[in-house]
Formats: sequence, structure tokens, C-alpha cells
Amino acid sequence: MLSTYRDTSESVRQSHPSELPADVIWMDLLDPTAEETASVEGRAGIRIPSAHALSEVEVSSRLRVEHGVIYLSTPVVAGGQTAEPTLSPAGFILSERLLVTIRFTPLASFDAVARRIRTDEELCCSIGVFTALMEEMVDRGADVLEHLGAELDAVSRSVFRGDPNAARHPVRSNEALRLTLSRVGNIGDRVSIARDALLGIGRITHFASDIGQGWIPPEFRVRLGAVAKDVQSLNDFETQLSNKVQFLLDAVLGFMTIEQNDLFKVLTIVSVVGIPPTLVAGIYGMNFKNMPELNWAWGYPFGLAVIALSAILPLVWFKVRGWL
Repeated sequence: MLSTYRDTSESVRQSHPSELPADVIWMDLLDPTAEETASVEGRAGIRIPSAHALSEVEVSSRLRVEHGVIYLSTPVVAGGQTAEPTLSPAGFILSERLLVTIRFTPLASFDAVARRIRTDEELCCSIGVFTALMEEMVDRGADVLEHLGAELDAVSRSVFRGDPNAARHPVRSNEALRLTLSRVGNIGDRVSIARDALLGIGRITHFASDIGQGWIPPEFRVRLGAVAKDVQSLNDFETQLSNKVQFLLDAVLGFMTIEQNDLFKVLTIVSVVGIPPTLVAGIYGMNFKNMPELNWAWGYPFGLAVIALSAILPLVWFKVRGWL
């Protein structure tokens, strides 16, 4: 889909295919068709990169200047507020007169700027729209990181501030720890996605500001510098979140290890307590002819008492040593 902005009279549709009206400052391509791509290339005199080209990780592929036109690409977050966000490539082709954007998924930040451009007089040039897009993407990235931070705080409270004296079923406890581990891992994946997007925004902001220094107005250079500083502070916050994710992963794994050790301790105590009674019962179950206890009137109660005592004494010993 092709959308044009500041095109007050639909002049793009009325003009010659090889011409671009002077009042158009932004052309937005959303999952474009081959015809739309060819139309923009012919009118704007630029080359529209493919999705594969926008996805390349080399800096030289993502940041280029051709004939005075700046070609930028970065991954952007789609569905950042959902439980399953994804990274999608986005391209920005910036010149003094025109901004062309290429994306392959709907983005709330682009929709917000598209609504503003109809009423905001500051968005009257290509660099103004580009700056507004960068600011909006950083704002939404900050919202995503704040949301992830709140989720991590909730997980941390559930892990460390539970009642340690409350009786818990071992199976249910292990299942809860597994669910917590999965939740922390999911948050870690989302933090990583947000980091990739923010790093890309910071990179293209610096590059555009440096290359376009000759024709970017001072007020927009200041705003782009503020965007770069915001990205740096958000990267610091993201590093803190990543460290907390790693800490919670280690903590949950530690609790799982403790739960397993407690289970093995119970099994060990049961096996140790059961050995002496088994030994006593085995001895008196041999029925040799010269076993004097077989002729005792109280032989049977005596045998039961020895079995019970041999089971109780290890329990008392474990209790005294603090192992139980």
C-alpha cells in the first residue's frame, strides 16, 4: 500500500508518472507491490530496496549515501506490547525534499505520525517527518521497556517475597517454578528484541544527522541529538533489565535445585530409616532352630519393639543434627 502525505490535492495521482509534485514530503510504502515500488522509483528517482536488502546486518548495507540521498534501514518492533513481538525490517530513504519509508508490517509509530502530519505545522518537510518518526519510535520503545520492567518486578516479588514457611506441594511447586522460568525467558527475549530496535534507531539517527548536516535545520539537529541521547539512556536501562533477567533466571534455577535437593533428602532419610527395621525383620525371619527368642512368651512383642526402635532412633538423630 502506498500513502502520500502533504498531498493536498491528490496531485500524485493527477501528475505525470515521471513527475513528483512539490508539496509531497513523505511517501510511505507498506508491504508494497511491484507496481507501487516501480511507481515510487520512477517518480522520486530513487532505488527502493527489497525486504532482503533491508534485513542485511552489515553496517555498510544499512547506512549508505547515493547521489546525495541517504539510505537507512533498521529492524523495528511489531506488536511490542503483546506477548509475542517480532522484528521486521524498515527502510528510510531521506533527502532534503522527500522521505520515503518502506515497511512490511503495520506500526503504531507510523500511524501516530500520519495522524499528526495533517495538523502539525512543524511536519512540513522530509527531515521533520523523519525526526517525528524517530521520536515516536523511541517513545514507544521506552513504553515497552517500562512494561517489561514492571513484569520483571512482578516476577521478582513472586520469587523472593513468597512465604517460605507455607506448605507447598512439591509437584505444584516445581510446576510453578517452571512456569516462572518460562515467563522470565519470554521477558528476556522481548528485552533482546527491544535492544536490537533501539540500537538500530540510534545508529540511523546519528548517521542521518551527520550526513545531512548541511541541509538539516538547527532545530531538527537538536531534536535528533535528543533522540540519540534518549536511545543511550534506554540502552542503559535495557542493560539493567538484561542483568535482572539473568539474575532471575539464576535465582529460579537455584530454587529448582533446592527443591530437587529437598526431594533427594527426603528419599535419603526414608531409605536410611527403613534399613534397620528391614535388617531386624530379616534376622528374625530366618527361623533358625537355636534362636532363643522363638521360645519367649514375649518374643513377638520384643521383635516389634526392636523394629520400631530401630526406625525411631535414626529419625531422632536426624532431628538432633538438624537434617530433618
